[in-house]
Amino acid sequence: MKVGILSTGVYLPKDFLTGKDIAEMAGIPSVIVEEKMGIKKKYVPGPNDHTCEMGIIAAKQAIDKADIDPLEIDLIIYIGEEHKEYPLWTAGIKLQEAIGAYNAWAFDVALRCGTTVMALKIAKSMMMADPKINTVLLAGGYRNGDFIDYQNPRTRFMYNLGAGGGAILLKKGHAENIVLETRMITDGSFSEDVVVVAGGTKNPISKEAIDQRLNMLDVLDPEGMKRRLAQKSMDNFLKVITESVNLSGYQESDINYLAMLHMKKSAHAYVLSELGLSAEQSIYLEDYGHIGQIDQILSLELALGEGKVKDGDLIVFVSAGIGYAWGATTIKWGKGELDG
Repeated sequence: MKVGILSTGVYLPKDFLTGKDIAEMAGIPSVIVEEKMGIKKKYVPGPNDHTCEMGIIAAKQAIDKADIDPLEIDLIIYIGEEHKEYPLWTAGIKLQEAIGAYNAWAFDVALRCGTTVMALKIAKSMMMADPKINTVLLAGGYRNGDFIDYQNPRTRFMYNLGAGGGAILLKKGHAENIVLETRMITDGSFSEDVVVVAGGTKNPISKEAIDQRLNMLDVLDPEGMKRRLAQKSMDNFLKVITESVNLSGYQESDINYLAMLHMKKSAHAYVLSELGLSAEQSIYLEDYGHIGQIDQILSLELALGEGKVKDGDLIVFVSAGIGYAWGATTIKWGKGELDG
């Protein structure tokens, strides 16, 4: 039984920062931000752009595109960030109510920027295992840019964090845009390298913590993390892509489009080169920033709009996130039988 994508939805706030804005706040040359970091513009939340709310808007878009009744949805998996309207809160249940999916049940999942890829695997597995789950909505929002202190050079690689919402509607038995296999890797040796120090049980939030900026993202061992990550990051990034494609019955040479998260330009170019792909077979999100786990959905929508993806194409969603986690999902786009 196949599981296919019915539709997607993306929400982007109206507000944004330019690369020059970021450079000015960080006190670094704009050429570093725009060319090395690859940030010409990134979206930031406005007054009403709360995390779950952005996911609700994206979910309504996906429902409208698919032209389905929300009552047909059996399950909602919230793929937005844990940084949301309230600290202790199941956002998926709010989203369920807001879109009118009264016959569904909902829960939240989280794997930082790997959440969408991971959720695709969970959704497909649940759909295959449970005859009562036929239509699943993945949706959520992201605004972890709230935790960036532009005066902290240790977090410079995260200056691209932006804001937005995304959604994917899945249908069992839908023989179009077929979700194939997912490969995930996690490595706990990086689990405490990037954290918000204050606000949890170890260091409760306090005035002193806020004064010391301990409520912002930080890298506790920047040199150690850089050294250890250099040994593994790109290898694991390429490994999950290759294994996802191979498990789906294809080869790297069959990839037509790579929906990749935003990262520095040189890393983006390296991945394409190693896979034998051209720049036209992906979209570098330099005008959007890194919207966490929403990047893959955004990349797909942009590619469809630009005609970079057509029926019969093999697409790979690929992510990497602090923790550290790497993941890839292969999708056979359009109509027709699988040929792998």
